Amino acid sequence: MPINMCPRTVVGVSAEMADRLSLADPYTVPTTYWHALPDGRIQCDVCPRACRLREGQRGLCFVRGRIDDQIVLASYGRSSGFCVDPVEKKPLNHFLPGTPVLSFGTAGCNLACRFCQNWDISKSREIDTLSSAATPEALAAGAVAAGCRSVAFTYNDPVIFLEYAVDVADACRERGVRAIAVSAGYMNPPARRDFYAHMDAVNIDLKAFTDQFYEKVTFSRLPVVLETLEYLRHETQVWLEITTLLIPGYNDSTVEIAEQAAWLVEHLGPDVPLHFSAFHPDFKMLDVPRTPPETLHRARRIAREAGLRYVYTGNIHDPDGQTTYCPGCERPVVVRDWYVLRDWQLTDAGACVHCGYQLPGVYEGPAGDWGNKRQPVRIGITDRPE
Repeated sequence: MPINMCPRTVVGVSAEMADRLSLADPYTVPTTYWHALPDGRIQCDVCPRACRLREGQRGLCFVRGRIDDQIVLASYGRSSGFCVDPVEKKPLNHFLPGTPVLSFGTAGCNLACRFCQNWDISKSREIDTLSSAATPEALAAGAVAAGCRSVAFTYNDPVIFLEYAVDVADACRERGVRAIAVSAGYMNPPARRDFYAHMDAVNIDLKAFTDQFYEKVTFSRLPVVLETLEYLRHETQVWLEITTLLIPGYNDSTVEIAEQAAWLVEHLGPDVPLHFSAFHPDFKMLDVPRTPPETLHRARRIAREAGLRYVYTGNIHDPDGQTTYCPGCERPVVVRDWYVLRDWQLTDAGACVHCGYQLPGVYEGPAGDWGNKRQPVRIGITDRPE
């Protein structure tokens, strides 16, 4: 059954289960992606983690667990907060440039990255992290009221709050607001297919290009993510961009960057934008230095030499590395300074005004002027119901 047809009913939770799971609240809903095992456990089938749970246990992601012989989501309608950001911060440079996006996340994650830059949210095991709440309809209305062209599921991976994300995306679509997923792409094919049927754009965090990095640093598997990238590019209409956080000594070698860029060109084509972002010490990698700007400059050169047409740098001040150049005439057509658009040389449909070359992406009307503003907002219920 497609998940948008799954009823959203509240699951009753016994006091014993509440003590073990802290799920005794109205934000718990049943889910679809699971199956029973012969030994009495139930396996969650959203992602390749395949958590096998007995009654009262949570999965690694923390927000999906087993109650009353089914897998439930414990964070439906709950958020760690809402904020209006520039869409370029997701980062998406070819999707409604310059426009504001309503961003939010929940708690937990289905990966275990040692370098997580949002670990206070994604690694949280405190339900109080989810201090804000809103129904999908309230969130869509809030996005419209804030003047946002899109809503982004970010800060932690929307894979784990799939049911909530899909309902929000559908509510937003009814009001003309687009849905953006910021994800590591670690999903099983059935859940992935249904999830992305409701999304308009995605930035996939390709964390490295070696099996060893994925297995030892993120505790996941690279081939799953590569399969997601190919699926998104060739089997959907979802706009795709990719980000790689370069960590000194871990995934920043010239050889690895060149191999990654070559794979992207061969399997996805030259038009998928790639963002190289700078690491800062955090979570369990406090002993690793910040990424030097030159590392990002070098990575950008390598990727462009491999044939990628749109390669950007992030988390450093680099107007050249954040500017979009026209492949047709090589002129700068979108000049960025951090998140501010300094110059715009595209038509409303995204064609170069100098040579007529059509840039890939989603362009609808003139560029927005949101710039580098960041605006926290309050949406829906802010106090947890009794």
